Amino acid sequence: MMNEITGNKADFVGYEYKDVTVKRKVESVYIDGYHNFGWALDSTSNSVQNVNSVTMKFKRDRKIRNKAELTRLQRQFDATVAEIETLENSKVIRASTIAYVVGVIGTAFVAASVFANQDDRQALSILLAIPGFAGWIIPYFLYSNISKKKTGMVAPLIDQKYDEIYELCQTANTLLAR
Repeated sequence: MMNEITGNKADFVGYEYKDVTVKRKVESVYIDGYHNFGWALDSTSNSVQNVNSVTMKFKRDRKIRNKAELTRLQRQFDATVAEIETLENSKVIRASTIAYVVGVIGTAFVAASVFANQDDRQALSILLAIPGFAGWIIPYFLYSNISKKKTGMVAPLIDQKYDEIYELCQTANTLLAR
């Protein structure tokens, strides 16, 4: 009777657990990648900290073979994904900054135009309103143009990083199969 309760000790698997919170757009990269490091997706949930993030819960056998090397490769994987996110963000950071600055300058011209109008200086008000309205229209085109150029520059680097992820996962998967 005691043997039935305790079960067969050879079937026992001790797990280690890991929670990973990532942006939704790289969720599938983590699910696919972590599988190669011996992790199995246990569950996912919406992140409490950020609406655009998801928390994934993984587990894997504590006695997995080549654990130290797999952990090293996993750290490289995490760093490479972080580099990809940084490169993705770099597409729009400069474009956004320039567009915001031009928009604020345009707003300053419109404000000056309003003050000139209040002081009964119609000609000055019109002269200030023209660059002001241009400062509200031009940022869209600046943003589009700058982000397209940056995307063209960064896209090959992002592809290279995805190739690095592929190689890391392939190496890790080979270690798991041994």
